[in-house]
Amino acid sequence: MALSKHTFFTHHLRTLAKPHYLRRPQPSPSFISLRLLSFATPEEAAAERRKRKRRLRIEPPLSSLRQQHQPRPTTPHQNPSSNNNPNAPKIPETVSALSGNRLNLHNKILKLIRENDLDEAALYTRHSVYSNCRPTIFTCNAVMAAQLRQSRYSDLLSLHRFIMQAGIGANIVTHNLLLTAYMDCRKTDMAMEHYKQLINNAPFNPSPTTYRILIKGLVDNNKIDKAMELKEEMLSKGFSADPIVYSYLMSGQAKGSNPDGVFELYEELKEKLEGNVSDGVVYGSLMKGYFLREMEKEAMECYEEAVGENSKIKMSAVAFNYVLDALSKNGKFDEALNLFERMLNEHDPPKRLTVNLGSFNVMVDGYCALGRFKDAINVFNSMGGKRCRPDTLSYNNLIEQLCKNDLLSEAEELYRIWEKKGSALTSSQTRPDGAAAYFKTMIESKLRPNLGVYNRLVDGLVKVGKVDEAKSFFDLMMGKLRMNDDSYKFMMNALFEIVQHDEVLKIVDRMLREDPADFSDELQEFVREALRKEGRDEELTKLMEDIEREKKEAAAKEAEAAERAKASARAAVSSLINSPKLFGNKEPEEQSATAGEAVNTNDDNQQEVSAQETAVETSSAGEDAEAENLVATEARSDGAL
Repeated sequence: MALSKHTFFTHHLRTLAKPHYLRRPQPSPSFISLRLLSFATPEEAAAERRKRKRRLRIEPPLSSLRQQHQPRPTTPHQNPSSNNNPNAPKIPETVSALSGNRLNLHNKILKLIRENDLDEAALYTRHSVYSNCRPTIFTCNAVMAAQLRQSRYSDLLSLHRFIMQAGIGANIVTHNLLLTAYMDCRKTDMAMEHYKQLINNAPFNPSPTTYRILIKGLVDNNKIDKAMELKEEMLSKGFSADPIVYSYLMSGQAKGSNPDGVFELYEELKEKLEGNVSDGVVYGSLMKGYFLREMEKEAMECYEEAVGENSKIKMSAVAFNYVLDALSKNGKFDEALNLFERMLNEHDPPKRLTVNLGSFNVMVDGYCALGRFKDAINVFNSMGGKRCRPDTLSYNNLIEQLCKNDLLSEAEELYRIWEKKGSALTSSQTRPDGAAAYFKTMIESKLRPNLGVYNRLVDGLVKVGKVDEAKSFFDLMMGKLRMNDDSYKFMMNALFEIVQHDEVLKIVDRMLREDPADFSDELQEFVREALRKEGRDEELTKLMEDIEREKKEAAAKEAEAAERAKASARAAVSSLINSPKLFGNKEPEEQSATAGEAVNTNDDNQQEVSAQETAVETSSAGEDAEAENLVATEARSDGAL
């Protein structure tokens, strides 16, 4: 035993005395594969994973329990009770929400917009709201912006109301689109009321674009005083002086022939920007102020300062358009033409943008003012070369000029050029009247002409003896424009002159069925007097009586159908409640009869209460939709603004 201990101790000392070297790991042979796994087989690993999952389902990890019991810290800027308030404004989503399937949905709707299928895009957006892929506010804004570009104000307001009821949080772009629609429809009071709601209730502040939209709309509607007050409010809220806002105000002062106001605004802007006005958007209005004071030399010096060779002023396409307008309307059309040629040469998108649709509209107006209509048509045709597409204003302007000057041959030539370029028209729609062709092009392109353009077109067609063609345009626009008595009288008088009294009676029939308020007493007396000359005045009375009787019969049938539906519903509920199978026992017949009578009485009372509640809800819904109907009606009458 002692010997063994001594031997072990001696061997241990020898081992410690030997020098030790770090052993480097020898590389394993390539044909040997080592499995550094915790389990011998994959089946054991899978069994362990299943076991762990079962354990987690029964006993969740402690970290999750701690997170459930710990209260969430509330920031001082948020009210915890606001989340429980259904009337609280919705917080808009961020751009990060536009990902995955929602991004795919967004791209699909953008494709429909690019294909000019706005009806399908709006319908797709509505259906997606209640699907498992809810659209973001950015997708809704894209559809509403496309509707706004085509002046489809009623569709825009309908979609906006739908997404608000669906609980999609609006952002500042949504509010700006709605404000633009109100201003385009000349509903300035509604726009200002919405602006107040935005200030008081929205969880974000208005942007500079909001004030640009409001001030431009007020200036366009000749409310320059309110625009000046809104500018002061903008500055008081901490916004910096915006040259675009000042350009709108200066343009309004120049429009009102107030050069002093133009220079006061320019000096104020110059003072707030510390004497450095580098944005050229104000120079066009400044030139108009000099022209109003008959200071032509100073106006041209301002022109050289803005667009000269060594100019340091930043000129955008909008700034160039203001200068073009100032030159063309003050006897400097040659200079405007030279500047326009320079703009076309310098236009190099996306690096530099010097021309837009407004540039061509200004030059077309300038040529038409000088009587150079062929040049105006050439400029209109050259829009496509700069990737510009005429809008409602362009069509309205050209149609009005052609109808005013009776240049039907030039209009026909222009129409043929458009047909060769692949416009929306087909060969069967070619007409000798170019103005009528352009009007048809606008309708099929989903653009909306205004009442003034329509009146000029119909007047021109009647003068050349094309009453039937004028009647076709009348039928086309009768439901789209809010016509006045003069428009109806003109068309009816033209039909009376060619002895088409039956067509007049058809017009009256359509008016009484669609909107009886349009058939005023004055218009009724006009039609009756014309029919009396032919001894057919009784036909008008009979027509009105027949339509009134048909309306009463239809209303009675609807009321009867509603009463039958109500009675059947009461009977179904009563039979269900009185059924012994409902409660699993059988009651005596007398008790069942008594209970049935009581239930019928209660059902009658409930029907009366529900009818009252329905009436209240209908009235409130009517009040909510009143603003939308007003805007839609005004949009039909105004068209392109």
